[in-house]
Amino acid sequence: MREMEFKMERQGLLTVGQKITVTEGILPSNYYYTIDPSLAMSGNFPFRERMLAREGVVTDIQEKERGFYVTAQFEEPQSDN
Repeated sequence: MREMEFKMERQGLLTVGQKITVTEGILPSNYYYTIDPSLAMSGNFPFRERMLAREGVVTDIQEKERGFYVTAQFEEPQSDN
């Protein structure tokens, strides 16, 4: 299980328990993820921390000083490492 945090600009776009899909974006040295359709965005992750799952569930939404933050859990395949 992998847990990730996303920043959401406006309240009420997502609800706890809601199933979500994410789109992967790529930068020169990082990946980032967007909850479809552009509802919230993750921070940047180095290539070695790439997420393989594309579907998850919202587990928490918090209002903080800098905006709304969504926590979601994703089922990740087990690594052979």
